Amino acid sequence: MNRQPPLNALRFFEAAARLGSFVKAAEELHLTHGAVSRQVRLLEQSLGIALFERRNRGVFLTPQGEQLWAAAQYAFEHLNAAMEALRQPARQAPLVLSCEPTISMKWLIPRLGDFYRCHPEIQLHIFASGGPVAFQRDGVDIALRRNDFKWDAGVHAETVCDEWIGPVCAPTLLKRKQLHLPAQRVLHTSSRRTAWASWRGASKTAAEHSGSQTYEHFYLTLQAAGAGLGVAISSVFMAQDEIADGRLVAPFGFVRDGSAYCLLSPLPFDADPRRAAFLRWMRQQMRYAPA
Repeated sequence: MNRQPPLNALRFFEAAARLGSFVKAAEELHLTHGAVSRQVRLLEQSLGIALFERRNRGVFLTPQGEQLWAAAQYAFEHLNAAMEALRQPARQAPLVLSCEPTISMKWLIPRLGDFYRCHPEIQLHIFASGGPVAFQRDGVDIALRRNDFKWDAGVHAETVCDEWIGPVCAPTLLKRKQLHLPAQRVLHTSSRRTAWASWRGASKTAAEHSGSQTYEHFYLTLQAAGAGLGVAISSVFMAQDEIADGRLVAPFGFVRDGSAYCLLSPLPFDADPRRAAFLRWMRQQMRYAPA
């Protein structure tokens, strides 16, 4: 007798296990609740074990169900990676990276020449965006994000480096090579409203200031800082090149704020040589040690 479980039923089981609901699984698969329930029951009968505990309106994985779900996730991830490679050979398909606009402009793009020299076989397409990532909807392969929000459980995340932040300003605001922070206007960014509080906590600094101004995007805040309009809190990576050429100064240096930059992917990085290569390159390039 062929005792192999019905493989099609695994798709229904995986969706129900991931979403914790037969109803949500049915919505995702565009089927009825009854169809999902029947397929899961068929799988349970084939294996001779219960995969879910059905309590009230919820469903919860049994220990055997947890074991099968882990195996199903692994199998589907690698099947998806294999089918993607067959659909579009890695040497021809561009690697689509979602990256926040400021770090794209200020850090990534100036360094892409090195990436292309190291990996001429990989085409990189940059999609400027921040926050949660809709990989399938936007056609994104990987995303560079700070870990300041929660991403879906199925997303593969690899830490690239710690985040370092500190005040930056135009050299003209320094007096005798020092910055008197209480006399300066502080510049805020809408997307990182807690940046100053994070820096004060990390650096144990409690300086006051004379006024404030808020900008919508980080690159506008850095532009205002470079123009001498005040002092901004910046990531070292966003201000690195402007500090190197003297357009900005960092009078207090940089400190870790407790967050980190991560590369996110819907597939395992080791399933795609392009993803793995970009991750290695990013880790090499974003290494930072304070002076």
